[in-house]
Amino acid sequence: MTALHDGKASAPATPAPARRSPWLHPGRIAIAVAVVALLVWAFQGIGFRGLGASWPQVLAAIGRGFAEPDWAYVYDGSGEDLLSALLVTVAIAFFGTVLAVFFAAPLAFLAARRPGIRRILLPGVTGVGLTVLRTFPDLILAVIFVVIVGPGPFAGALAIGVGSIGMLGRLFAEEIEKLPPGPDEALTAAGAARAHVLVYAQLPRLVPHFLSLALNRFEISVRSAAILGMVGAGGIGTPILFAVSSRSWDRVAIILLGVVVTITLIDAVSGALRRRLR
Repeated sequence: MTALHDGKASAPATPAPARRSPWLHPGRIAIAVAVVALLVWAFQGIGFRGLGASWPQVLAAIGRGFAEPDWAYVYDGSGEDLLSALLVTVAIAFFGTVLAVFFAAPLAFLAARRPGIRRILLPGVTGVGLTVLRTFPDLILAVIFVVIVGPGPFAGALAIGVGSIGMLGRLFAEEIEKLPPGPDEALTAAGAARAHVLVYAQLPRLVPHFLSLALNRFEISVRSAAILGMVGAGGIGTPILFAVSSRSWDRVAIILLGVVVTITLIDAVSGALRRRLR
């Protein structure tokens, strides 16, 4: 029977449709199947054939070395100790980052697309160039520069610098594109030249962001510089390679401990500076 309300018949209540589980959506099922297929393909591609027969002995030797690190290697005054190698590694990263900022900043202004600037071809070409620079791994660049300038820290610094130009240039360009045009337009309306707009309206707003990005890149460069020595580009990578090759696990342990402490300190200092720049 239909219920009466104020003398009028009301329609019977329609039952609510059953809610479908969001996980049973065809699109999500297709994505899940694709992810599983990619995982299976990737696992087959790595060619895993199990552990070697002597892995228990090797693991035990590594454990003994890490339990008793070679503390005498921290500093012995020879210039080839852990402290000296870490300082060279930080110097490689610092010089490379400064070199990258020096070239990335002007390239970023060429690659940035901003309203009111009639440039079509130049930003595209510059952007492609920055993308090409980002595609080369630091190790490949280090090998190239070792051949060009010879082995040593200078080759590593050039590899870090060239490898960082592409990334910093892209990040700098994004910061330029995000600038509000109001101050630029005000100075232009007052008769200011483009150089004055750059100096008085753009750079004061961009420099803190550029420095923050450069500090972040310096942190990444320290990690990259730690392995460039394995191809002859100086830094802590060379002692690591020699220690692993000679199975000196106590030396490997103290080197890795030094790398961890150095990167932790740099991250803490860089993070504090970046917070001050915000």
